[in-house]
Amino acid sequence: MSQRSLPAVFMRGGTSKGLMLHRRDLPEDEGEWADVLCAMMGSPDPYGRQLDGMGGGISSLSKVCVLAPPTREDADVDYTFVQVAVKERRIDLRSNCGNMSSAVGPFAYDEGLVGADAQRCVVRINNTNTNKIIRSTFEVDGPHARYDGEFTIPGVGTTGAPIRLDFLAPGGATTGALLPTGHAAQWLDVDGLGAVEVSMVDAANAAVFVRARDVGLSGVELPDELESRTEVLALLESIRRAASVRMSITADVTSAAAVPSVPFVCVVSEPRASRTSSGLDLAAGDADLVARVISNGQPHRALPLTVSLCTAVAARLPGSIVARLVAASPGDALRLAMPSGVLSVDAVVEHSDGEWTARSGTFYRTARRLFDGRVWYR
Repeated sequence: MSQRSLPAVFMRGGTSKGLMLHRRDLPEDEGEWADVLCAMMGSPDPYGRQLDGMGGGISSLSKVCVLAPPTREDADVDYTFVQVAVKERRIDLRSNCGNMSSAVGPFAYDEGLVGADAQRCVVRINNTNTNKIIRSTFEVDGPHARYDGEFTIPGVGTTGAPIRLDFLAPGGATTGALLPTGHAAQWLDVDGLGAVEVSMVDAANAAVFVRARDVGLSGVELPDELESRTEVLALLESIRRAASVRMSITADVTSAAAVPSVPFVCVVSEPRASRTSSGLDLAAGDADLVARVISNGQPHRALPLTVSLCTAVAARLPGSIVARLVAASPGDALRLAMPSGVLSVDAVVEHSDGEWTARSGTFYRTARRLFDGRVWYR
């Protein structure tokens, strides 16, 4: 079979990397995307390395962002996030990636899809996966977004220009409700474990939170150690599937197995001393909560931004597992200890007429355009 190619840009967004594509260059029918995008990323790869494509063998390095003109009056651009499986020929459009969202605004500006006001650009991004608006604010340098700067984020070894992301009204991104079951915490029956207390919250992406000690973990395990604990990963997958059904994302646990992207599983514990993947020692007082996330069946090397936002929202919901463990006061930005360091995220949550509402969540990220040209696939 002869090779084909499409115009593409490869970018880092936060602690992820992925291909940036224009929708006009892809098949009109999204049902035909899987073969094309999996071939570009090198999936399926039974060895889990994606050596014959652009992917990097883990979920955070196997991503595609597709941009198009806006379909909403309150947006400047449409953005569809595609998670590409590593070992299977499968894509998932059910969730968004907060890290790659930081690359969308600069890409849109570099490609001439949006303009800027003097040295600052504000892009209203319509994430089609969640039907939510993300406001991206960043500096520009003439016809290009500014990427150089002194801002640092945990998990990235270089500095860059800060990109502010405001997730507007992030509640119900996956299920339509901030608390899909109506409860901030409840008991969940899980195969192989029995009843375990969890919090199921949907803000930016749906997530199920469970205490580390309830699944036999200390909470400070690094990704490689978690990956070696196959029995724990299987247990967390059972929790994810049970939560998927309880949150009405899927009809049964069999269907939940086919939708691995949501809900995310977030293992949380009270602040304690830990060590990062780079060997940096963190004191208990450096953070308000310790978090580890399972993303598409793999321990995340950092922390998905959308799950970080969901965690900050959960911290402001009285009675949730997160709120009971967190050391920060409700008015403070939440400091999350994760495998690559400490991430701060702020969320505005309000209670009115007996209901909780997530108004917004804010982060700062960096991004960089790595190369542009054509991506070849078979």
